[in-house]
Amino acid sequence: MSNPLSSIDRSLAKSPSKTVKRGHTDKSIGQYLIGRLRDYGIADCFGIPGDYVLRFYSLLEESEINVVGCTREDCAGFAADAYARIHGMGALCVTYCVGGLSVCNSIAGAFAEKSPVVMLTGSPGLKERINNPLLHHKVRDFSTQLEVFEKLCIAATELNDPSTAFSEIDRVLDACYRYKRPVYIDLPRDMVDEIPTVAKSYRSPVNPFDTQALDEAVREAIERLSAAKKPLIIAGVEIHRFGLQDQVIRLAEQAGIPIATTILGKSVVDETHPLFVGLYEGAMGREEVTQYVEDSDCVLMLGAFMTDINLGIYTAKLEVRNVIYATSEHLQISYHQYPNVPLGDFIAKLIEANPSPERRHIPDQLHLKKPHAFVVQPGQGLSVTRIVERINTQLDADTIVIADIGDALFASSELVIHERTDYLSPAYYTSMGFSVPAALGACVAKPNDRVLVIVGDGAFQMTGQEMSTLIRCKFSPIIIVLDNHGYGTERFLQEGTWKYNEIAVWNYSKLPEVYGGGKGYLVTDEAEFDAAIDAAWNDRSCLHLIHAKLIENDASSTLKRLAERLGQRV
Repeated sequence: MSNPLSSIDRSLAKSPSKTVKRGHTDKSIGQYLIGRLRDYGIADCFGIPGDYVLRFYSLLEESEINVVGCTREDCAGFAADAYARIHGMGALCVTYCVGGLSVCNSIAGAFAEKSPVVMLTGSPGLKERINNPLLHHKVRDFSTQLEVFEKLCIAATELNDPSTAFSEIDRVLDACYRYKRPVYIDLPRDMVDEIPTVAKSYRSPVNPFDTQALDEAVREAIERLSAAKKPLIIAGVEIHRFGLQDQVIRLAEQAGIPIATTILGKSVVDETHPLFVGLYEGAMGREEVTQYVEDSDCVLMLGAFMTDINLGIYTAKLEVRNVIYATSEHLQISYHQYPNVPLGDFIAKLIEANPSPERRHIPDQLHLKKPHAFVVQPGQGLSVTRIVERINTQLDADTIVIADIGDALFASSELVIHERTDYLSPAYYTSMGFSVPAALGACVAKPNDRVLVIVGDGAFQMTGQEMSTLIRCKFSPIIIVLDNHGYGTERFLQEGTWKYNEIAVWNYSKLPEVYGGGKGYLVTDEAEFDAAIDAAWNDRSCLHLIHAKLIENDASSTLKRLAERLGQRV
């Protein structure tokens, strides 16, 4: 396994158990693998078949697992990623090298943002590899794909020995569950139906846990919180990944501490909660939120990644001496380091200790209220800011918002999400093309929820063909394509008019006809957009695509602030 994290919440490290009998078993390696996927609650698998994985695909189709065929392997990876973020763990299955190597970007994003995805792949049979023949799909040697994914996953294995296959499956799936990162399982095609005569069992490792360090860290944290006059919690994405939302809310309510989140952690808590004050994005964010956060004399930062985007291109002004920084990997209070302290245990002990800081006033402008009714400005062209304002009036507790990279992400940060974990975006890895295939994963994970996609035209042209699968599966998401004929974010990062930021003009509203289902809308002003979103929202019978042609050179205020900061480096 790759270098394990230094500490993991012990209560969450107990992966679903499965008794493995020593000696003869009547299950093949392929059957055992499918059974273990089901043990972890994986009910669906995304992917594309190929000859090296056809036998395993047949087993999948005969099993209780629903197989969702995609148009591209990287799309399958994005779909599995979104499914994992909503459902707990996800899976995809592709063939050797031509399929596997196409998934690298999706799996890299899952690793960067801690999304527990199981990548399954077939490969040439072990007997076929004798004398090192030049088999189709092979690159360099037979271990190339495995070696690539060892760099992109927390654990990886090739099931090339029947006696250890079951324990290797257990080891890798256990790592995925405990570390919330992707894993890789390679099943040679002549191993799928092998039935081990002896099956070695797997024993989950005991993670290092220092109770003295935990007790001392809690004592120091409580001292700082109890003395604070302006305390604040910043909740990050790990709070969702490790299922700690209820504990964080309990801590905040018990101590009366306001809560902010990072952009990657957006919706990790219900954004209508009375203690929620908004997104903290350094100089990129709303000025009143930034000032409120940076005026804090004790910041309890829980499960947050210190990325450049999260910190507003490093414009965040948080004094280290005022920060208690706790993640699954690290705990630091001011300049003091505490090794091997699990995040969940740390939060639980803080709740038990019942800190009592001074109750901090939350100004009215930080309380997120129900948006006012959207008043259409007749004849007014479309801006992304006004589009988001209109969407805000439509959101409810049964809506999942998926934002692609670019102004789709930055503008949508102003949306008020009504339920936790119902906003998805690769806001750290920032891979364009995430949103449409992610909509497939979200629809499969929560088929009764309304899925709303906000995507720029550049990102849509990368992976928008996954609309075909959404239509084939009879899902009814709403996809809003923000059309500024190119890579709008990059235009703001570098002065001048550059042809490399331009893309072909597509008639996006006609694509549902091409894919054989759904409804398309071409909108150029506020009145047309208002009518289109209303019609789409009230029709759950099919997919809806709204082609929104934006005002020339339009951008949200968040993007403009980002470009000002990042443009200096570009």
